[in-house]
Amino acid sequence: MGLFERYLSVWVGLGILVGVGLGLVIPGLFQAVAAMEIAQVNLVVAVFIWVMIYPMMIQIDWNAIKDVGKKPQGLLLTLVVNWLIKPFTMAALGVLFFQYVFAPWVDPQSASEYIAGMILLGVAPCTAMVFVWSQLVKGDANYTLVQVSVNDVIMVFAFAPLAAFLLGVTDVTVPWETLLLSTVLYVVLPLLAGMATRRLLVRRSPQALSEFVARLKPWSVVGLIATVVLLFGFQARTIVGQPLIIGMIAIPLILQTYGIFFIAWWGSKLLKLPHNIAGPACLIGTSNFFELAVAVAISLFGLNSGAALATVVGVLVEVPVMLSLVALVNAWKPKTAG
Repeated sequence: MGLFERYLSVWVGLGILVGVGLGLVIPGLFQAVAAMEIAQVNLVVAVFIWVMIYPMMIQIDWNAIKDVGKKPQGLLLTLVVNWLIKPFTMAALGVLFFQYVFAPWVDPQSASEYIAGMILLGVAPCTAMVFVWSQLVKGDANYTLVQVSVNDVIMVFAFAPLAAFLLGVTDVTVPWETLLLSTVLYVVLPLLAGMATRRLLVRRSPQALSEFVARLKPWSVVGLIATVVLLFGFQARTIVGQPLIIGMIAIPLILQTYGIFFIAWWGSKLLKLPHNIAGPACLIGTSNFFELAVAVAISLFGLNSGAALATVVGVLVEVPVMLSLVALVNAWKPKTAG
């Protein structure tokens, strides 16, 4: 394990501090970067996510993907957690905390918007970042690709009706441009680039492939830290200006993340999944497609709404919490696992 990966939590912590600090000192820079978007997908963030996942895409062996059907339990676990459990537990936690626990300190209108934002996070399973978490726990890259791809297909059809049902409205506006563009930018294009690179390197020699991946590997961590700096820089004033509300929203989101992880982990043990499939399967269900959730919250409730703020808090808590779960998965790795 390299220096970057060994102290990843430290680098992320420093990235958070640097992001908030720069966001307060030079907000104009981050506003300019935030404006560089198409269909509410930030292009600079997209570049950094590319840097993160391109090395992982090169490692995907298409000849091995056909074998996924021989062990469908991991895919089944991912789908059950993402679509039959996670959205409903998120809605329940939102209601519990903002209609009961925090009711004395939050007005009803704001409470309903915070709940709505959390629901939107709950019905948007993660895509690109999954490849990062999978690599950090030495997951099966081929299996992870299938899990993400199937989730993306289901999301196209299930996101709107499920969000509408849980939000109690019938006019949920799904920004299809955001959904489709994010899928293309974060999954399809880096996958195609990885396939092309892998083919060229394998033709040269198997050693050329392993050497190239080793040289690129540190850049995945660099991309992650750069993304963290940007995201926290974008929201620096919100973090400093509304710490109490952010803390309130963060509590149920953190409980949801850990709760879903342990449900999935228990399921993986029940199904006797191999560690390199169980790890990514559990992490896929716990992280969120925050670009989509933020875009829908803004389109439904407005840029300055409580719903938009809740989805942003989801972004802020995700990386540190997911890193702690990565550490758990690695700590629980069987001694005989490769």
